[in-house]
Amino acid sequence: MALVACPKCQKRISSLAKQCEHCKTDLSGNTESLTIISHIERSNSLMTQSFIFLTLFIAGVVVWFWGGEPAQGLTSYAAIASFVIGFTGYLVTRVRIVLHKRKSV
Repeated sequence: MALVACPKCQKRISSLAKQCEHCKTDLSGNTESLTIISHIERSNSLMTQSFIFLTLFIAGVVVWFWGGEPAQGLTSYAAIASFVIGFTGYLVTRVRIVLHKRKSV
């Protein structure tokens, strides 16, 4: 008996288990299809996160330059925060997507 990764939740389970104790996935059938589905779901989740950060970045730029002049006061702080969080989040998420795509399914 060895410990292996569950094809759905990637948590450690017994190689003899018929069902994952964490996510209750049935392991008696074809587990390769579960691995592929899990990989696709993770890819979709990362793409959604990337879209959210990109939207936050664009919103920061729009708020900063709304009306033709740079924002001032509290609006400028909100715009800068949105811009920085969106930009760094987008870059980090894109790196995570590249690393995820390099994993073999």
